[in-house]
Amino acid sequence: MKDFNTIIATAKETITLESNAIANLVNLIDDNFENSVKYILNSKGRVVVTGIGKSANIATKIVATFNSTGTPAIFMHAADAIHGDLGTIQKDDVVICISKSGNTPEIKVLVPLIQNYGNKIIAITGNKESYLGSNADFTLNTFVEKEACPNNLAPTTSTTAQLVMGDALAVCLLKLKGFSSQDFAKYHPGGALGKRLYLRVSDLIANNQSPKVTTYSSISDVIVEISEKRLGVTSVIENNQIVGIITDGDIRRMLSKTNNITSLTAKDIMSTNPKTISIDAMAIDALETLEKNDITQILVSNSKQEYLGVVHLHDLIKEGIF
Repeated sequence: MKDFNTIIATAKETITLESNAIANLVNLIDDNFENSVKYILNSKGRVVVTGIGKSANIATKIVATFNSTGTPAIFMHAADAIHGDLGTIQKDDVVICISKSGNTPEIKVLVPLIQNYGNKIIAITGNKESYLGSNADFTLNTFVEKEACPNNLAPTTSTTAQLVMGDALAVCLLKLKGFSSQDFAKYHPGGALGKRLYLRVSDLIANNQSPKVTTYSSISDVIVEISEKRLGVTSVIENNQIVGIITDGDIRRMLSKTNNITSLTAKDIMSTNPKTISIDAMAIDALETLEKNDITQILVSNSKQEYLGVVHLHDLIKEGIF
């Protein structure tokens, strides 16, 4: 019979066990970790990360983290390696081998083969005295007292510790390489995070129309311009210089006050000194300006304050930045 009363308690116990195990990793960091980072940093090759079972799953995530933070890496399954994939490892590569016990049959076969090629091995293992821990060039200790699994069998706490150790390696390498936000953008050009770092205002307005009227344009012309360009706004310009802005909200407020618009011009209802942003600015700066001023559109200009277009909040949402 299922005891649903234990759900919350079990969840809290699991999180507590794993968080305590991760906290204890601080006490296990030693010269092996420092030397591992230095060796990878000075290596001319890639980092080949290998493991079997759940450790293999962790290895793939560590590879992804390395690659996205400027450390070239590749995954090699330990079982596949001893059945033909050992050629994955090149001359100058560093191999990170992940195994909780450090004594699995595949690991015992794989380690001497890697060493025969002359490649250095960094072990991530929960058993320093294991075959892997004893034979690796550098051993990173990820010992955990207990798995979160009630039977102490399913890899849970141990794989979390492996993952965190891999993250620690990646972040240390990132800092030592001086990996910048611009570098991050190069490796994440299609994601929202990358777009925050490389997408510019000029990219946003490339496909937008540029609604504009003069100070002496009739209200009818203003309404037509706003409606046709479908951005909910129009700039008001003189000699291509921005002198004002009119939004669809301005139109509604005007119509609520008067029915006689024949004598009115854009100058009568425009807001002067509108918020503008440089065409060379980052898209994220446009978003921050919109949010700070509680507006949904901003006019774009160049260094001469010449009008170039409009950025709408919808442009930022479409790009996944908002």
